[in-house]
Amino acid sequence: MATDQAAFARRVYPLDPREVSEEELAVVFAMTSRRPEPFDEIKEMVTAEKASDFHERWVLGYGHASVAEHAVVHLAVENVSRLACDTLEDNRLASYTEKSSRYQVLERDAFYTPPELDDAPDLRESYTAACRRLFDVYHDLVERTQEYLASVHPQREGERDGGYRLRLRRIATDACRFVLPASTLTNVGVTMNTRSLEHAVRKLLSSDLQEERELGEELKEQARTITPTLVRYADRNEYIVRNREALQAQSAVLQPASSAPAAGARSVEARLVDYPRDAEDRIVAALLYRNAREPYETVRARAEALSSGEREAVIAAALDSLGPHDATVRELEQVEYTFEYLMDYGAYREFKRHRMQSYLPQPLTVAEGYVEPELFPESGLSDAHREAMDVSAEAYACVAALSPRLAEYVVTHAHLRRVVTRMNLRECYHYFKLRTQPQAHFTIREAAQQAMDAVREVHPLLLQFINLRE
Repeated sequence: MATDQAAFARRVYPLDPREVSEEELAVVFAMTSRRPEPFDEIKEMVTAEKASDFHERWVLGYGHASVAEHAVVHLAVENVSRLACDTLEDNRLASYTEKSSRYQVLERDAFYTPPELDDAPDLRESYTAACRRLFDVYHDLVERTQEYLASVHPQREGERDGGYRLRLRRIATDACRFVLPASTLTNVGVTMNTRSLEHAVRKLLSSDLQEERELGEELKEQARTITPTLVRYADRNEYIVRNREALQAQSAVLQPASSAPAAGARSVEARLVDYPRDAEDRIVAALLYRNAREPYETVRARAEALSSGEREAVIAAALDSLGPHDATVRELEQVEYTFEYLMDYGAYREFKRHRMQSYLPQPLTVAEGYVEPELFPESGLSDAHREAMDVSAEAYACVAALSPRLAEYVVTHAHLRRVVTRMNLRECYHYFKLRTQPQAHFTIREAAQQAMDAVREVHPLLLQFINLRE
């Protein structure tokens, strides 16, 4: 008997989350692997009770955690420190939009005071005084840099007064935010599937900071109002805790004591510390493999035997028409580079948004010195900036005597930290194009430029076709 092809007509349609819960949606999608009906018919079979039973059995009981990826939650997180926000945003498979200190003037006293200091009232008072002083300096710098900028950047013809003031304020805040501490409060909108959220909650609940543990509990509580089953068992993870403590103990024994803090202002740095010497062969082999009918070893041998001109022709075929906003071909992921950055905390917070990488930061301290935006010496305000750095360093030393981890709260966005990262060439293309453009923040632009120059020095052909944004 002939099959009626009309019965298999393509259909694309939404399942409205207003009609079915996120937890039920996850079940609808999961059941298609075992039932022949269309999704909209499966939807009519699913109830909240059935969804809960399904997740209890298959997700929690049998470990089919991928089902939880179909349930997505949107969470508004407000008034958390930037330090805690870093931990929340450390999860790759999510989307975050955070309150920007480049475009807003932050309110006084908008900082977090860790409750761990409650048992040390004198230290708590010193901590609070330091944070308040940093915010005082911040507001003073915002006002005085705008006065200076008005004297050197006249209003443009046809520019409205409000637009002119906003333009000057953005230049000012971009520099003045350097004196803000990591305790500065922020808001962040989070979109995350429940499998990722469960992992995020476990990490937060396993933190050595009370703020992060409390944040984890609140995320879990609010997520359960949307998906009551899927994050129910997200708890403190003993492996995370023991791993952290064991490595800290090993480091204390095997590594030398920290050297004296670096004095004064420094520049950001980017070094290429490891890369594949056969990168061109890897890329060419991957590009040829796409249309080959032979094992990889055969294709790789053929790639290695090509002349330099033939290799360039293959790479050009893949990249020559690349525009400034185009994503490169996936074959570039076959080559990875390891960089070490010395970058200010403000730049680090932007850098870690590039989540297609593996980054490992060292603790946030004042030991590596700090950067000084050019606007401060240009406007004669270097003394105010140095005062903020001194306030931060003194407070750090006091709090670190109790807990180096708590001391991170008083480190400013100007202070430098080391981070080692491994990034594939495809992500390098994206990162270099985005972060070297004129609109990028100036310190991350300098770091990205140094990293790009280092790659270009060792592999000029592989960066020959990068189309930078202007």
